Amino acid sequence: MPQDAPFALRTPDLTLVALAPSAALDLASGGTGGFTWIEGGPEEGTRVGAGVMAKAAAEGAHRPGWGTYVLVRESDGLAVGAMGFHGPPSGGRVEIGYDVVAAARRNGYATQALRALTAWALESVGAVVARTEPTNRGSRRTLERVGFTRVPSPDAAWVAYELSACVG
Repeated sequence: MPQDAPFALRTPDLTLVALAPSAALDLASGGTGGFTWIEGGPEEGTRVGAGVMAKAAAEGAHRPGWGTYVLVRESDGLAVGAMGFHGPPSGGRVEIGYDVVAAARRNGYATQALRALTAWALESVGAVVARTEPTNRGSRRTLERVGFTRVPSPDAAWVAYELSACVG
């Protein structure tokens, strides 16, 4: 695991390691980002997300914590996926996205990671939003398990979800 990661969040089965910009650039460029990945990983979405973060860092727009996290399985130290924000918060909201390597799916990793990262984000923002393809039933179920509710989407190609901070 890279030593220059800004911080990490823990769940029962995972450590979510925040990528440093240098690790994000390596991952986006076809490297490992300093992680040992489960067979078949990382997914293309992980590389794309890391690339967005690396570009933001190069432009001076990256804010630590609001980038990509690698999901590292506690039992063996293998990276099984990634989750992260599409950028820093804007207007009191932030968008989140994720993927899990096919060989590690159906183990609750996305649900655990989404709960942890969303809880962290909601300490600073009023809402976390997510989009998924209408045919991605697994992702939709994950969002709903964590408490996200479906909201109108301006783009028919996506199903939109939102989780708001509790007020009270």
